[in-house]
Amino acid sequence: MACGGFFWINKDVFLINLKEFRMLSEQTLSLVKATVPVLQQHGVALTSHFYQRMFQHNPELKNLFNQGHQHSGQQQQALAGAVLAYAQHIEDPSPLLPVLTRVAHKHVSLGIRAEHYPIVGNHLLASIREVLGDAAGDDLIQAWAEAYRLLADTLIGIENAMYRDATNADGGWSGWRPFRVTRKVEESEEIASFYLAPCDGGALPSFKPGQYVSVKRFVAEWGLNQPRQYSLSDAPNGEYLRISVKREDAAEGKPAGRISNLLHREVSEGDVLELTSPQGDFFLHEDRNGPVVLISAGVGQTPMQAMLGQLLKRGQREVRFLHAARHGGAHAMGWQVRQLAERHPQLQIHVSYEAPRAQDALGIDYHAAGRLNLDEVKELALLPDADYYLCGPLGFMRAQRDSLRRLGVPAERIHYEVFGSHPGGD
Repeated sequence: MACGGFFWINKDVFLINLKEFRMLSEQTLSLVKATVPVLQQHGVALTSHFYQRMFQHNPELKNLFNQGHQHSGQQQQALAGAVLAYAQHIEDPSPLLPVLTRVAHKHVSLGIRAEHYPIVGNHLLASIREVLGDAAGDDLIQAWAEAYRLLADTLIGIENAMYRDATNADGGWSGWRPFRVTRKVEESEEIASFYLAPCDGGALPSFKPGQYVSVKRFVAEWGLNQPRQYSLSDAPNGEYLRISVKREDAAEGKPAGRISNLLHREVSEGDVLELTSPQGDFFLHEDRNGPVVLISAGVGQTPMQAMLGQLLKRGQREVRFLHAARHGGAHAMGWQVRQLAERHPQLQIHVSYEAPRAQDALGIDYHAAGRLNLDEVKELALLPDADYYLCGPLGFMRAQRDSLRRLGVPAERIHYEVFGSHPGGD
């Protein structure tokens, strides 16, 4: 399914609703904007109260939300930032279109439907009143109700179009579909790949290399089904979908990832996993002919593997594959990439190990010790008219993005996966 097509559908829906935004009354606009200072100071308290309230009254929705991110506070912080941004741009929300597109992909991947929006709206408005107290009069609640309705209608329109296209695509589907694990491969000390084929024997859809699927697993200690999003780590092939999952161990006060550990410990070849259709707004731009530079760290290489496979299948563009890992034990798929480089002269690779082990061979397993430094490999990485794709921890992506900008790469040529509630998490 062409995600580029999704974008234009989204844009059309958004432009239609933008006319309604511009018809909001001055009173509504001023009341919503007046909450900006309050949201800046108390936004997380508001969203924390909202989630607590919603899950108390609608506990079935816990099956749609990542409870790991709930416990860590990530979702509360993310929603607080989103509500604040919406209030700040209420007069002209057009700068939020890329964010709304990304949110819509997440919602479709999780199975969020139009009927969920009134539930969320009711609890959000009640939370505004309960948290702000006397400061939340009837006029303010009415203003936010109107603003929320427009936002909900916009997202519902975008997502309905995406559901429709996913369902009507060759091999496509809507909702959850059972897949059997046909192979499980240990790629490193902490990453395992799962090869997945539809239990119904039906066809698979195409997808944009870089996109992800949601995987659902029951967590007995929580009594809940929990969805997690994982990047597809192989190019479209019509035979299987592949995800490569890092086992998230407990570290520095951070609990172990429930789903990643369940997948590693309990899921074997022959077992069944339920998946939603591929989604995501980070993907390879296949309508371009220039070189491609893929820059990743750790499990961030999973979408890059899909991009790399597609690029080599097409065989027309120069490719550079730059990867950072802690050491050889944590480095997944290294030998596969080396074999690809031997077979495809347009592919050149560079691997950095932050802390190489004694058994890691310089010049074979890796090419430089320490963190990946683009200044040191700029002769390899900097190519005219190249597109750069980044994926990894947030600090890594920021550092690589800043390096590319400093080295003269235009911002529009730099594409990166957005971590947070990221596919390939826990």
